[in-house]
Amino acid sequence: MKKIGRRTFVISLLLAGFGAFPLRRAWPALPAETVPSVGTVLPVSDHFNGSHFFNPGVLQSPAPGQEPKRGGSGWFWRWVFGPEWPEWPQVPALSPGPPPDVRVPKGTLRITPVGHATFLIQMDRLNLLTDPIWSERCSPVSWAGPKRYRAPGIRFEDLPPIDAVLITHNHYDHLDIPTLERLARKGTSRAIVPLGNLDLVRSAGIAEVETLDWWQSVRLSRHVAVTLVPALHFSSRTLWDRNRSLWGGFVVSGPSGNLYQAGDTAYGPHFREIARRFQPIRAAILPISPFRPLPSDDAAGVRRPSVHMGPAEAVEAHLDLEARLSVACHFQAFQLGPDGFDDAVTELASMLRTRDLNPEAFITPLPGQILSVAPTPGIAVGDGPEDGRRRRLLGRWTPVRESAAR
Repeated sequence: MKKIGRRTFVISLLLAGFGAFPLRRAWPALPAETVPSVGTVLPVSDHFNGSHFFNPGVLQSPAPGQEPKRGGSGWFWRWVFGPEWPEWPQVPALSPGPPPDVRVPKGTLRITPVGHATFLIQMDRLNLLTDPIWSERCSPVSWAGPKRYRAPGIRFEDLPPIDAVLITHNHYDHLDIPTLERLARKGTSRAIVPLGNLDLVRSAGIAEVETLDWWQSVRLSRHVAVTLVPALHFSSRTLWDRNRSLWGGFVVSGPSGNLYQAGDTAYGPHFREIARRFQPIRAAILPISPFRPLPSDDAAGVRRPSVHMGPAEAVEAHLDLEARLSVACHFQAFQLGPDGFDDAVTELASMLRTRDLNPEAFITPLPGQILSVAPTPGIAVGDGPEDGRRRRLLGRWTPVRESAAR
């Protein structure tokens, strides 16, 4: 979205907030004062002050080379009135991937990227969807806002039965009400969400919505559990409800091992804590965009603080997690930042070379590409220069099948 487009979009939303434009159901009524739903009171904690959630101090230390994080909502006005973003090129259409198997056996882990942060996770006879969005725009309105650049990698009609939807936070590119409504009509009846999102997700027709705080778990089956884990981010669906609901990532644990979906997050020490509690991590899904590429003449390598990770921070997270395989997400689907279409993929490959990592340890798959993650443990072949605990891990995955037309 160009600068004038971003400004027009925001002005339209402000007018829409006063009833001048019809809104999709994706923009609900403003939340009640109590969190997460009417009549519910949460205890004050290190990330909840009684009315709003926040990133605790332990998660606010910047990544190496970053400036300290600043508070406030300056990010929003920089987004609206900041410099022109590069125009993304017209990209060739990719044929959807083949229909996934209806179920996979116990011990098997398959990951199919649909696009952005939407993944079909198949493990231990369960089918899970993370942050599902099949809509053309991630926006409170259907006629404006960031538009999808690549079609979903799986046809919605080809989805197997979904046992549970995992939603990391309430931003429109992660919590899409029209898609949730379609899933509810298709028979999906269960969702796991962070605190504060109960009423919103239930309004989409999902009957069983369970809310979790950081480090809380719920069973998905007799042998599989999911845990909400910390992230360094924020929440909002309007200009008036910032941080009224929680955000996070998920770790799914079962006979197939531990799978980590980071959601949206900046780099921070929470990755090491997740690794400490859930070692070994068989696969991690990590965002690599949006980010602000460094100018070619910037020798200092100092990035502005952010609530997202770029490729350099994602590689640090991969090393902190000691993941056997990391899968990139949050790139080349919606333009949400100043990076060009190929910047995140190109810089990730460069960072892997710089850190002397096997390129198959952190991959950028095509939408619809089905990945079968082998259970073979990662192999430690050396120590990183900054921390002896970090290891150069070899990825272990194989593509199951791909559409011949891709």
